[in-house]
Amino acid sequence: MNLIAFLIFILLTVIALLHAYWAFGGRWPGHDEESLVKAVVGSRGVKIMPPFWLTMIVVPLIFAAGYFPLVWVGLAPSFLSATLNWLAMIVLMAVFLGRGIFSYTSLATRMEFEEPFATLDKKYYAPLCLLIGFGLVVLFFSA
Repeated sequence: MNLIAFLIFILLTVIALLHAYWAFGGRWPGHDEESLVKAVVGSRGVKIMPPFWLTMIVVPLIFAAGYFPLVWVGLAPSFLSATLNWLAMIVLMAVFLGRGIFSYTSLATRMEFEEPFATLDKKYYAPLCLLIGFGLVVLFFSA
């Protein structure tokens, strides 16, 4: 279980750092802002990345999402009560499984996301969310 928690922590830490990189003007996996938006946001008509402040709000939230599994298995100290840790794991499972499942629903198809986001989402983003979500489920029910 420690390995699952640690892998989730590493994955989400990398994703948090990637968001910080974008907040400070990084363009990968695009080559300019518009191509980056098409790859990671994918909403039709959106041409610019979210503002710095909004992206930087997301960074600690993603990092915290990776920290909770470490707390759950006892690899990191908790700053919350046992009840709030339990609730956080429930919320994280719902968020990651919901985000992963959403991409394969008819609603997501009707939203007509731009390419390459639509393809990247079904090929990488959604499966990664499902993998993290299932990892959280395994951790939750192993305790």
